[in-house]
Amino acid sequence: MTPQQKLVSYRTIVTREILRFSRIWIQTVLPPMITTALYFIIFGNLIGSQIGDMEGFRYMEFIIPGLIMMAVITNSYANVVSSFYSSKFQRHIEEMLVSPVPNYVIVLGFISGGVVRGIVCGIAVTAVSLIFSPLNIHSLAVMVSMIFLTAILFSLAGLINAVFARSFDDISIVPTFVLTPLTYLGGIFYSISMLPEFWQKVSMANPILYMINAFRYGFLGITDISLWASYGISLAFIAALYGISLWLLRTGKGIRS
Repeated sequence: MTPQQKLVSYRTIVTREILRFSRIWIQTVLPPMITTALYFIIFGNLIGSQIGDMEGFRYMEFIIPGLIMMAVITNSYANVVSSFYSSKFQRHIEEMLVSPVPNYVIVLGFISGGVVRGIVCGIAVTAVSLIFSPLNIHSLAVMVSMIFLTAILFSLAGLINAVFARSFDDISIVPTFVLTPLTYLGGIFYSISMLPEFWQKVSMANPILYMINAFRYGFLGITDISLWASYGISLAFIAALYGISLWLLRTGKGIRS
């Protein structure tokens, strides 16, 4: 295929992915906004008033970056896992794999759709947060780069989950039993410096912790973990998951039956 043909193929997949979630925005974009508003009311206003300041900031300001990142993680993951599995279930992926379209174009197309949905939901949640607290931005470059890396990473994770899923029930197992616990234990509602030393070391094994801390640095200028470590972990996971995704498409594992 010529570069122009590859670009057309990529744009076609991305356009389809964006239209897919934007047509049902009441089911895809609105729920994170409502959920976040409830978090702000319960944790920010009610519980936050009892906790007081966290590392020199109001508790409401402290949890905003984590809640935005949680929306990005869950929605970028959900978009790709549901879309790719639906395409696999309807045999569309098999048709794409036997076409001249390179595997990396297919992967990038699905991932781009997940990234767009993740960022759209992140912006929506940010807009909701403005109702409860003013927005502080310490480093726009860190904030934007980390939200993109996180959306890419969890879009790739969603694609791999979809490849191995055998039913629609399977695509909810990882988000429920892996993604949600890791997200809540990733320092959204607390600083790991508050934990005992043993649990601090255990928390360091959670990759989401690095992303949330780097994202919080972009807002507030505070972090429990080195920015270099956060970027290094994120890029390493992206490279590994991207390589696995290409290998799965090339070998047809979990797709061809």
